[in-house]
Amino acid sequence: MKKLINSLNDGFFQMVHGHRLIYNTCWEDPAIDRKLLALDPESWIVMITSAGCNALDYLLDDPAQIHAVDVNPRQNALLELKAALILKGDYEDFFKMFGSGSHDNYVGIYHAIRDNLSEEAKNFWDRKIRYFKPGRGLRRSFYYHGTSGWVAWFFSIYVFYIKREAGRHVRELLTAQSLAHQRAIYERIDGCIWDRFNRWIIRQPALMSLVGVPRSQVRLIDETYPGGLGSYVRDKLRHVFTTVPIRDNYFWRVYLNGAYASDCCPNYLKSENFAYLQRNITKIRTYTLTLTEFLRQNPGRYSHYILLDHQDWMAGNAPEALEEEWELILQNSLPGTKILFRSAGMDHGFLPRAVKQALRFFARRTDNLHVTDRVGTYGSLHFAEVA
Repeated sequence: MKKLINSLNDGFFQMVHGHRLIYNTCWEDPAIDRKLLALDPESWIVMITSAGCNALDYLLDDPAQIHAVDVNPRQNALLELKAALILKGDYEDFFKMFGSGSHDNYVGIYHAIRDNLSEEAKNFWDRKIRYFKPGRGLRRSFYYHGTSGWVAWFFSIYVFYIKREAGRHVRELLTAQSLAHQRAIYERIDGCIWDRFNRWIIRQPALMSLVGVPRSQVRLIDETYPGGLGSYVRDKLRHVFTTVPIRDNYFWRVYLNGAYASDCCPNYLKSENFAYLQRNITKIRTYTLTLTEFLRQNPGRYSHYILLDHQDWMAGNAPEALEEEWELILQNSLPGTKILFRSAGMDHGFLPRAVKQALRFFARRTDNLHVTDRVGTYGSLHFAEVA
């Protein structure tokens, strides 16, 4: 029976990732990434697309080229839409779409830039551009669409309309001006939200699938973190809301508010960066492939790889594919090539032995930066150079 349940959970995860937009915003802190990566005009980057936010952030460091690779075509379609709006050159329209999450003329804006999209992106946005439709309803924002957006919407309803006491505390938290104030408020929030229902739902594989966490990652957390997944989530929330200033934490604010503010948003949405992005947006190219397929089809000596946390899934489900991917990464690297990745686990013990021998890790630097991460949901951060 357990084997059958696990098979059904894995099938649901594959179904979700094969047919849905998962990430409507990136869930990795580019401020940390850019400190580690040291990008410059000689940088040739290979990265996982996700929602495309961080590709645009890295572009501000003037790399030579960014190759954004994702097996989910809907994630690339999202980056294409952002790039087309930047190319159009109207900052107000761009911020309304991706800052406010809606636009009164979203259909007209879309048709003005549609011809700049790939056929795959057109097919997706022809059906889903309504995500940007404004309204008074609870799902009034693009940031409450896509599967991660569904989860954000559900918990915003739960916090602000069902657990009203917790909602009042959250609103107060968002105005806190000091960490001491945040800690005092969060103690009240923690006591409100960790009831039996939340402890149960956080362990449901369907919920984890919707936010992009496969069963292998859940298993990794359960096996390596004291108290398992429930304690992991509770401790991570406590850390991010009591040790990292909330006033500039646009990651959590966008899901709580459904929109970014002009003074609390990703760098790619800031008006002072828009003209630069417009001049350089063609440096970003998207590919709907696995990383292994990309490197086979586009061999080269790349200077940077940003791998997010996708190797957690490979380590638990396809170790042979993990070894093959790393073999190609190393074949397409030079001495000094920089590699950045995250994990739900506490270390990088899942890497093949030959890979560990080929890399130099900088644990002190990453440990110091990891505690400042505004997202705060990963177990570990890893940065290495090819020896």
